[in-house]
Amino acid sequence: MKKIPNGFPENFLWGGAVAACQIEGAWDTDGRGPSTSDIHKYNDKQDISNIEKEGGDTLEGIKKALADKEGYYPKRYGIDFYHTYKEDLALMKEMGFKAFRTSISWSRIFPKGIEDTPNEAGLKFYDDMIDEIIKDGMEPVITMCHYDIPLYLVTEYGGFADRRVVDYFVKYALFLIEHFKGRVKYWIVCNQVNLLPTVMFGCLGIYDDQVPPEQMEETMYQAVHNQFVACALVKKEGSKIDPEAKLGTMIADGIMYPATCHPKDIVMTLKKNRMQEFFFPDVQLRGEYPVYALRYFEEKGIHLNISKEDEQLLKENTMNYLAISYYATKTVDHTKDDMTPFAGQQNPYLEPTPWEWRADPLGLYNCLSQLWDRYEIPLMIAENGFGAYDKVEEDGSIHDDYRIDYLRKHIEQVKYAIEDGAEVFSYLSWGPIDIVSSSSAEMSKRYGYIYVDLDNYGKGSGKRSKKDSFDWYKKVIASNGEEL
Repeated sequence: MKKIPNGFPENFLWGGAVAACQIEGAWDTDGRGPSTSDIHKYNDKQDISNIEKEGGDTLEGIKKALADKEGYYPKRYGIDFYHTYKEDLALMKEMGFKAFRTSISWSRIFPKGIEDTPNEAGLKFYDDMIDEIIKDGMEPVITMCHYDIPLYLVTEYGGFADRRVVDYFVKYALFLIEHFKGRVKYWIVCNQVNLLPTVMFGCLGIYDDQVPPEQMEETMYQAVHNQFVACALVKKEGSKIDPEAKLGTMIADGIMYPATCHPKDIVMTLKKNRMQEFFFPDVQLRGEYPVYALRYFEEKGIHLNISKEDEQLLKENTMNYLAISYYATKTVDHTKDDMTPFAGQQNPYLEPTPWEWRADPLGLYNCLSQLWDRYEIPLMIAENGFGAYDKVEEDGSIHDDYRIDYLRKHIEQVKYAIEDGAEVFSYLSWGPIDIVSSSSAEMSKRYGYIYVDLDNYGKGSGKRSKKDSFDWYKKVIASNGEEL
């Protein structure tokens, strides 16, 4: 008979997570080519509480952005981790991190994405960085594609909508597995594969006027299918290269609640949750397209090119684990909402932040429990954190009790999910050090335990300072989640 777990597992991977495109900088250094992240311009007039699309532009707009010498593009500069990674990782070590998640910028290794040989200078950076992570006692968790597609593959091919990009990606991914064999065990092949259409440009490399508007949804789902195929090929061939490698997929949690107990709210919520949350892991973990998705495509007039060979490949090469990001929840009201992914209503029972990400610790328990019940596959919490405006006091201290409160309540719910049987093996909080926001390209939306003295235009000393949450998280890790 199974036993009831008593808290977090002994070898639980406590740590933090970042992304190359938000932290590294050095966007045109040592042979790196431009990527999808490099054209996200900071806009101080944006409505930060309602960001419907992250990055992206027309083909002409992409070219203008690359030539723009006046605008500020924060993801080109990040926090200069490219040059400060040793000092920054030393701070993670001081907190006692067991794991550190970051990504590899595809265009730093293969500048256009089509090369046969890697850019040696870019490769050396990742060799040195990963060696440093390991030296500091942390397990490297590496994402292969985190909103960082070589821009050449976008402008010349149209991203993953073109099947040829599958081959380029697989070549890149298998190179990584071969090169880092014995050093990297945990790979996330593609970041948040379901966060569409919000991050369609960064995730799939589809630009705004690639096809007429009436064809965009079909193009998007064809690109999703091509990405599924790419992941399955990486799993098939990568497992041969390194049998010890764990190859996972990742979703952004999008489980919503019905706004009321009206049956139409409940059924609509069920249907939205299927298409924005479960469809993607259903394919990648169960190995086939669910009937509800096929019906959705038929009713929308979406025709996908899916071969018998593709179906067999997906069936035989499901992923090893499921990584999730979790931040907040919304509700579904059948009188106001449609099937647009991630579009919903704010929950009146939850408190807002300036970005309208309403904290919901119980939603994390709900998410982990539903995913475990559905798939019974190891779960990685690859992102969870609290973006806030932090104030530096006159003596340099930063009192972020609000962040500690958010994280404490969420970690408690992770523990409860584990005690109810969910096999969760990591907690990698998002942004252990302040980085450029993915959605709004701000620095002022801060997540870290470590403050970085840079503003929204990259001005400042770049000095790193510990917040109160630094010592708090250090105690959490040392106690294996018992001291919250």
